[in-house]
Amino acid sequence: MAQHAPPARGARLGRAAGANGSGSTVSGVVLLLPGASRFSPGPVRPLARALARAGGTEGLVAHTLIHGGGASREEEAGWAADEVVRRYGDVPVCLAGYDAGGVAALRAAGHGAVNSVLALAPCLGESATAADSPEPVKQLSGRQVLIVHGTNDARSDPEGSFRLAARAKKANRSTCRFEVHSDGHALREHQAEVVALSVDFVLGAVFSGRYSRPVTDALAAPPPLGLRMPLASGFGRALRR
Repeated sequence: MAQHAPPARGARLGRAAGANGSGSTVSGVVLLLPGASRFSPGPVRPLARALARAGGTEGLVAHTLIHGGGASREEEAGWAADEVVRRYGDVPVCLAGYDAGGVAALRAAGHGAVNSVLALAPCLGESATAADSPEPVKQLSGRQVLIVHGTNDARSDPEGSFRLAARAKKANRSTCRFEVHSDGHALREHQAEVVALSVDFVLGAVFSGRYSRPVTDALAAPPPLGLRMPLASGFGRALRR
């Protein structure tokens, strides 16, 4: 596995949350990649807490990547995955990012330790989905991939993530995308449902291979159905895994 040089100017992993805190054996790791602005963290913090609660007994550890500013977010994500391997050994890694972190998660998915990617409101930009310079998707092959986007996102065009998902689906059938109707970029209006969906996906991808019925249906459905799956209000209140 290729090793990444430590990123410059202070990028680091935040304190472990989950199994490691109780001394349990670590069986899987989630790397949380925040957005470009620390003043708009989106659902990253509540997701970290929910993952620690839901996955701690299964050996899940969550680390937030603290951006250093001396390298690209994609390079830092690759370094962080290397660091996970150094600390915990050969365990499955999920890259879970929001905003610019969502893009970094998608781009760094080719790392050998990564088995799944969760991209929340990824800020792809116009050039990333242009026909002459499309966002790469080959690195997503063999990974479980979930993209979540609010339909009222004024900062990152949700149609851009749909077009990316459509291209990714051709290279990797294990790709799905949920739309959060009436929600904006921060996914604040339906945060509880977004967090519940994300936890369901991460635990299934990292451990059991089993998902809730909506996620299973989205992964199995052909485009565009599985890429425009509506996130139901109240999702997570009565999940049966």
